Amino acid sequence: MLILGLDPGLGTTGWGMIRADGNRLSHVANGQIRTDASMPLPRRLALLHGAIVEVIRSHQPQGAAVEEVLGNSNAQSTLKLGQARGMALLAAAQAELVVGEYHPSIVKKAVVGTGGAAKEQVQAMVARLLPGVKLAGADAADALAVAITHAHHLASAKAMLRRAV
Repeated sequence: MLILGLDPGLGTTGWGMIRADGNRLSHVANGQIRTDASMPLPRRLALLHGAIVEVIRSHQPQGAAVEEVLGNSNAQSTLKLGQARGMALLAAAQAELVVGEYHPSIVKKAVVGTGGAAKEQVQAMVARLLPGVKLAGADAADALAVAITHAHHLASAKAMLRRAV
């Protein structure tokens, strides 16, 4: 199963595609989508949406996962992050993908083992879990971590269903 992970941001949205075969994971692709801060907000959102749609069209994932918004003290920044996240959710929904949504602490715990892990620890574990990966940047690493989290959750859910039958 191909899984698309998205780490939304208005300035930079990270994306990562992995293949999950049971507990075996492999890297397919990753990248970062950047928007120009000098552009009007509606244009930036449209560019972000279009780029995510293109990633989905190019790679044809069977599932997607998006990181939830981590609120901060700047309400304006949180709102813009939420709008970028909305574009990610919209693109996945338009492609009729089932989308998992994960809080950043859940992603860190799934990949590193602790919900308070530093970005560097997440990047190191992503590199360890996906040998040979060339990361396009920190946001792409976070997106791959979101995809890995989704793969783990799917595998756990399948295992629980098998035990229940």
